[in-house]
Amino acid sequence: MILRSNLTRCRVRLLPVALLAVLGFVVASSAPASSLAGAKRATSSIAVKTRALPGLGTVLVNSKGRTLYVFMHDKQRHVTCTGSCASFWPPLKWKGSGKPAAGGSAKSKLVAWDKDPAGGKVVTYNRWPLYTYAGDSAAGDANGQGLNLNGGKWFVISAKGTLVKH
Repeated sequence: MILRSNLTRCRVRLLPVALLAVLGFVVASSAPASSLAGAKRATSSIAVKTRALPGLGTVLVNSKGRTLYVFMHDKQRHVTCTGSCASFWPPLKWKGSGKPAAGGSAKSKLVAWDKDPAGGKVVTYNRWPLYTYAGDSAAGDANGQGLNLNGGKWFVISAKGTLVKH
């Protein structure tokens, strides 16, 4: 009898907790799934955008504001910076299934992707594969501009799709 009485008291105490948990789940999932998916898709599909950098003008940056570079050795064709090169110049990877999008004054028609020899896809702009530089420590840095490293020169790229060589 004592055991049954203790079980009843536990159930009575846990009932409000269980109800709150169910209510919280219902409220959290009451937003339409299509609007949640659309919000995620909208933010995750922006691969490149633009940013004004002193002395360079408006150039491409990734979704986190990190400066993007092109490698002259790629010759506007395919990814050639692999292995140890890619450890200094990480390619801008694309994990989405559709076409990457552009933000700011970047042109969507110039954004695409190329197969990465190391696996996956690399975002391209005007057919140039895009890379970040390990020597840039924060958004807005452009320490890789004009460097001759890993077998070729590196430059930032403008929203027009032209290399900035000054």
